[in-house]
This record gives sequence, structure tokens and C-alpha cells, in this order.
Amino acid sequence: MAAVTTFGLLLALYACVASAVQTVKVQGSDFVNTVTGARLQIIGVAYQPGGSSGYKPGSDPLSNGTNCLRDAALMQQLGVNAIRVYNVDPTINHDACASIFNAVGIYMIIDVNSPLPNESLVPTQLASSYSLTYLQHIFGVVEAFHNYNNTLAFVGGNEDMNDVPSGATTPPYLRAVTRDLKSYIAKNSPRTIPVGYSAADVREILADSWSYLSCDVDGQTDDMSRIDFFGLNSYSWCGSTATFQSAGYNILMEQFSNTTIPVFFSEYGCNKVLPRVFDEVQALYGPQMTQVMSGGLVYEYVEEPNNFGLVAVFSNQTAQIRIDYDNLQSQFNKLDTKALESGNTTATKLTSPACKSSLIVSQGFNNTFDIPAMPAGAQKLISNGISNPNAGKMIPVTQTKVTQKVYGSNGKELTDLAIKPLSNDESNTPSGSNTSGPSSTTSAAASPTASKKGTASRSEVGAAALIGSAALLLVCHLL
Repeated sequence: MAAVTTFGLLLALYACVASAVQTVKVQGSDFVNTVTGARLQIIGVAYQPGGSSGYKPGSDPLSNGTNCLRDAALMQQLGVNAIRVYNVDPTINHDACASIFNAVGIYMIIDVNSPLPNESLVPTQLASSYSLTYLQHIFGVVEAFHNYNNTLAFVGGNEDMNDVPSGATTPPYLRAVTRDLKSYIAKNSPRTIPVGYSAADVREILADSWSYLSCDVDGQTDDMSRIDFFGLNSYSWCGSTATFQSAGYNILMEQFSNTTIPVFFSEYGCNKVLPRVFDEVQALYGPQMTQVMSGGLVYEYVEEPNNFGLVAVFSNQTAQIRIDYDNLQSQFNKLDTKALESGNTTATKLTSPACKSSLIVSQGFNNTFDIPAMPAGAQKLISNGISNPNAGKMIPVTQTKVTQKVYGSNGKELTDLAIKPLSNDESNTPSGSNTSGPSSTTSAAASPTASKKGTASRSEVGAAALIGSAALLLVCHLL
């Protein structure tokens, strides 16, 4: 105990008593802080190291505390306040990662589905894939994450409709999944957590997808099958020559102008022109869009073969910032975050329309609003909860310094990289940081030094290595 410095004691004490971020609710077409009433504009990134193809049971992006600490430190400096995670294993421990992201004021948007069998709806087998086994999986995801205050929302479906034929058959099942998730949350979660849908930007069915999912069946304002938010995966703004009009943002604003639920970009960041300059950030968080949109999530944090990454992660778990990160950070630093927190009193008082066939304009898109009944046994799961739920919990975060080597886009190693736990229940905001340093440019980046394991080449993130609870709790126990 004598070896612990005064500074170390103070830092540890602070980490032990630091509060969670405040929970968020949907109020009209805004996400709103449940304590302060401030509006939350999502400033986020998609976070799925290894991609969907790299997802395997036993590990996921939120199961490795060491990697989450590294990524949280870089995201905190980037200025994001939210991440979206697409595939999670509800049977494993996420406490370290959830607590780390919470400590730096970053919310989590969690997709409940996965690419594995019986863990998502299958468009060509809707009736059979909407099963009790499937519901047990998605309810397990709710159990794993509902205790974390920084769980912002659950995504019940992602791009399940991508043309008129899929729009003819899929919508009722999406409403059924939404109903089941919201019913389970209402019965088994300590708080209400929003449930929504993430749509592909297919303009011929976009308006109908939103209209179908966001209305009230039979005019019931407490309709559990209505989504709480609508996400749009949009890649229409490409390069520095794009404009509000050429990207079709003006059309989107007109289309969603009367939304009664939050709408945001659940993915954005066209990469047809590289490096990405992210000029759309100023439009998305500017006066032309903030009265309608609730922000967005850049696709994506970790570099994969599709070349969307902000950060390259190598096989030895060292990482390097890419020019796209620098450019996005520069754009975020221009935002007036205080103005973004200002609520829209009209937006928070809106009520959703009653479902009726006239809401649907595309010929062939489903307009019946006949929602499938639950599979046999589903109501019992909702009433009693799933067996042996793996309920997560917040734990103290005492390890703040990143142990892996991280390099700027200029090839220089970043020294003293660490998370900075926030006080007073804050969410993260852009801080004016320039993580790579003043010498970063928009040219190609230098490569990091090879490790003893060989040349550092990008690969899927390795096996999970959870920060042990003993390491996290040691200082608190000493105190």
C-alpha cells in the first residue's frame, strides 16, 4: 500500500466512484437525456472489428477489455459519443468493455441479430426463422446489456428490406420482432430501452419502410410493434464535390420532415473518393438537418478489406490511425456541441400516426399491418424471463493507460495514450484534439514498425482476452 503514490490513489479513487453516463429515452423525434432533458445528437462510429464474417461464438467486439481500452482512448480523442456494434455473443462477459466505454462517455447501440443460424430472420424463410430459438437469442442480448446505463438502444433488424419484393413480405415480421423485444424489455429490464430498425438507402421503398414501421396499429399510442427510432445506412455524399442537393439530403429532409421518432444515419461515409474528407459532417450537424436528424455513425472504426476503416489494427494488436480518422476528427472539432444539445419543443411533443394502407405509396409493398402471432412458448419467455440470463453489470475501471503500441497517420508512435474518465455523468464530445499530431497530412501513411512476431499485417482481431476482474478491482479493494 505504501508503494501507491498519492496521485495514483486519487486516480484510483476517482475511477472507483465515477458515475455512469445518464440514460437516454425517446421523446417525440428526439433522443433525450433522462436527467437533464438535453437532446442527444449521435456522433458515432460503427464498431465491428473483424466484420460480420469474423464473428464467432465466444468472442465479440465487446469481450476484450484490453482492445476496448485502446479503442476507447482513440474514440474519446476523436470526439464520438456512441458506437454501434453489429454482432454480440450474449453468453459471454462484456462488463469490462461496457464499463470502459461508459467511463469515457460513449453510448452503445447494440444489434440483436447475428449471421449465425437461428440468430436472425431469414428473408426467404421468414415464418420458420421467426422461432422460439431466435427469440431466446435476441432476449439473451437484451439481458446481457440492459444493466449498462450506456446502452442507448437495440437494433432489431438491419437492411432486411432491400427491394420491393422483400418489402412485400418482411415488414410484418420486423414489427413482430420489435413487439417481442419491447415486451421483453418492459417485463424484464430495469428501464425502457429504445428498439428500432436500420434501413438500406433504397429510395424506392425507403419512405414506405419508415411509414410502415413507425405508425400505430389500430391507432394505439402504446403499440409495442412500432419502432422507437429509424436508422438509415446512407452513402450518397461522396467526396469534396458533393453537395446537400447532389447527395439527395434535401430529399431526405423533406421525406422525414414530419417524423414522430428519431431518425439518424445508422451508417454513413462513402469511400468512392479517398481519402474521405467527411464534408457531410457539417451538413448532418448543421441547421438544415438537425431539426429532423439525430446525428449518425461513421462506417467504420476498424479497417477491413472494404477500405472503410478509420484505424488499422494489426495481427500483434498494435494499431495505426489512418488519414480518414484525422479528417473526421477535424470535421468533428468544428461542431458546436452545445447547440446540438438544444431540444426542439415541437419535436418532443409529436405523436405517431395510425397505421392505414394509404401510408404506403409503392405498389407491391405490404400495406396490411397484419402482425404475426408470437411463436408457441414466447409469451412464457417474456413473462418469466429466459433461463439463466447472463446479465451484465458495470464494474470499476482503474486501468486507464493503453498498453498496446499505437501510431499516428504519420507513422509516429503515440505516447501516454490513455482514456480520461469523465465526471458529472458526461457524454463525450469533440475536444479539439489532433491525435496524430501537427505533421499529419492527407497523404498515404507510414507503416508501423514490425513486431517480434513478424511484419505487422492487418488481420481479424484475435481471440478474446478479457481484462480480469481482479486487475480492475485491485486498487478499489486496496482503498
